[in-house]
Amino acid sequence: MKEKSRECLNSCIYKYLTVIAAALVIMIKSMFFLAMLRTQNSSSLDFERMYFTPPPMWAHIAFVVLVVSFSFLFKRKGRNIYLILLNMVVSFLLLFDIWYFRANGTFLSFRHILYPDIFNPLGKNLFLVQPIDVVFFIDFIAIALIYIRQGKKKVSVKRQTFAFAFTFVFSVITIISSHYYIDIKNATNGEKMLFQVAWAPFQTMSNMSPLGYHGYDIYKAIYEKNAVKLDNKEVNNIKSWFESNKENLPDNKYKGMMEGKNVIFIQVESLENFVVGQKVYGQEITPNLNRLINNGLYFNSIHEQNNVGTSSDADLMVNTGILPIRDGSTFFNHPVTKYTSLPRLLGEKGYHSISTHPEVAGNWNWAEAHKGSLGFNEIWDIHQFNVDEQIGLGMSDGSYLRQIADKLKNQKQPFYAYMVTLTSHGPFDMPEKYKYLSLPEEFDKTILGAYFQSIRYTDEQIGAFIKKLDDQGQLKNSVIVIYGDHTGVHKFYPDRLKEVKLEGDWWQKDDKKVPFIIYNPELKGETIDKFGGQIDIMPTVAYIMGVDRSKFENSTMGRVLVNTERNATVLNYGQVVGLPKDEKEESLLNNALKVADEFIRGNYLKQVEK
Repeated sequence: MKEKSRECLNSCIYKYLTVIAAALVIMIKSMFFLAMLRTQNSSSLDFERMYFTPPPMWAHIAFVVLVVSFSFLFKRKGRNIYLILLNMVVSFLLLFDIWYFRANGTFLSFRHILYPDIFNPLGKNLFLVQPIDVVFFIDFIAIALIYIRQGKKKVSVKRQTFAFAFTFVFSVITIISSHYYIDIKNATNGEKMLFQVAWAPFQTMSNMSPLGYHGYDIYKAIYEKNAVKLDNKEVNNIKSWFESNKENLPDNKYKGMMEGKNVIFIQVESLENFVVGQKVYGQEITPNLNRLINNGLYFNSIHEQNNVGTSSDADLMVNTGILPIRDGSTFFNHPVTKYTSLPRLLGEKGYHSISTHPEVAGNWNWAEAHKGSLGFNEIWDIHQFNVDEQIGLGMSDGSYLRQIADKLKNQKQPFYAYMVTLTSHGPFDMPEKYKYLSLPEEFDKTILGAYFQSIRYTDEQIGAFIKKLDDQGQLKNSVIVIYGDHTGVHKFYPDRLKEVKLEGDWWQKDDKKVPFIIYNPELKGETIDKFGGQIDIMPTVAYIMGVDRSKFENSTMGRVLVNTERNATVLNYGQVVGLPKDEKEESLLNNALKVADEFIRGNYLKQVEK
C-alpha cells in the first residue's frame, strides 16, 4: 500500500514538477537578460537596475505561464520534448536579442521579417559574444541529467486538458486585466507601464518582459501593417489636399541661391526662440546664434508641431514636411513609410546623405526609420564616436560636434549631414566649468537659470563647430541650418517657472516657437516674419538648394517660407495660429493632422505608385 502511495506521489510530482521547473527556468533567464541590459556592453549582471520602473510582475509571470501551459496538451515524452524545445527557443531568442542590442540598442523584431531592409541598419557585426552569455544555456546540463534519469522510470503522464485550460485562461485574464488596470485605467498614476512603447527599447523590454515584448511586437507589427488600407476615396482626398495646398507662385531670388553647397543640419535639443537675441544680467544667451543671424535667414515665428515622438518627430518633419501620426510614435510604428524626403531630393542632385545621433540606434527607433523611411545613405550612431566626455543624458555637444567636424573634413562633396545635439536636454544640469553665464547664485539654481546655462553652452559649441569648418575650408561651400527640435523649459517645466523671479516678461510666455536659421557667410542677414512650423523647414531648404517645387509639392505639407503668400500654420493639437487668408486655407489647416495620419499609416506614396 505504501509502495503504491509513493508511486502515486512520485507520478503526481513528475506530472507538474517538470512544468513548474521549466517555467522557473524561463523566468530566471528572462531576469538575467534584463539584468544585463544596463551594464557596460551588456556584459555583466546588475539586478539593482534590471527594471527601469517597478514592473507588473504578475503580468511577467503570466506571460511565462501562458507559453508553458501548452505542455499539458502532450503526454509524457511529448511534454518533455515541448518544454525542452521551448526552453531552447527562449534561450536562443534571448541570446540573439542581447547580441542585436549590443550592436543597435534595440531588439529583434517581427518587422525585420516584414521589412528586411531595415534589419541591422548600421550594417554592424552582430556576433558579439560575451562570457556572460553562458547563463542562457548552463541549465541544459542539468536538464540532460534529469531527463536521462527520468527516462529510466516508467511514469504514466496523460494529456491534461483541464490543467491546460485553467493555466491558459488564468494567464490570459491576468495579462488583459493588467493591461486594463495599468494602461487604460492608469490606476498606478504612471508608476507602472505594460503595453506602452517607451523612447528607449530597454525600458519597453523592462516593462513587458522578454516574452511579453516579443508577443506584443508581433501583434503590433501585423496590426500596423494592416491597420490602414486607403480606399480610392481616401487616396483622392489626400491628393486633393495636396493639390489645394499648392501655391502657384513664380520663382524669386531665393530659388537655388545656395545650390550645389553642402547642407548641414544642426537640430538643437530644447532650443526655444525666446532666448535668441536676448540678454540675462547683461550677457547674451546665444551670442554665436546672434552672430550667425547677421549672415543668415532668420525665421522668427516657427512653431513646434511635435507629437508624442518629441525629438524623433522633429527628425521626421524637417526631413519630410509631413506632420507625425496621432497615436504613438511615427518612427516606432511606421519605420518604412515612404516620403519625398530631403535626403532623396538632394540625392537626385548628387548629394551623399549622412544621419548621425550621439546615442544608440534603437532610441526612438531613429536609425531604422532614417534608413527605411527617410532614405539616408549613411548612418552614424554613438558607436562611431569616442565618448570621451558625457554631460547629462550622454555625449557632450562639444565632443560630438568636434568629432563631426573631423569626419566631415574627409567627406566627398556635396554632402547632406544631419545631426542632433543632446546636452541641453532637461533638467539642464551643467558642470560648473561649462557655466559660461555669470548669474546670481539664487537665480542660477532655478530651472530658468539652468536652462540659460545649458543653451549658452550649446551655443558656444555651435560657434566652435562653425569655426572648425571655416578652418577646414568648408564653411563658404556649406549651408548651416539650425533650429530647435521642440521647446524646452516651457514645455516640460511650467510649474517650476512660476517660482522664478526675473525682470521683464520676455521669458514668461509659452508661445511654442523654436528658431530656424539658414546660415552661410556670404548671405545677407534677413529676418523673415512668417507664421510657420517645422514642416516648413524641408520645402524651404529644398527650394533654396534649387529643387523645383514640382518635386515635392504633391507630397509635402509645408510651405516655402521664402516664397509664400500665406501666414498661418497648425499646432500639434489642431490649433491654427497666424492669419489664414481665407476659408480654404483654414480648412486645409484644420484637416492637416488627419491627412498626415492617413498619409503615414496608409503608406500613401506606395499606394499611388502602384
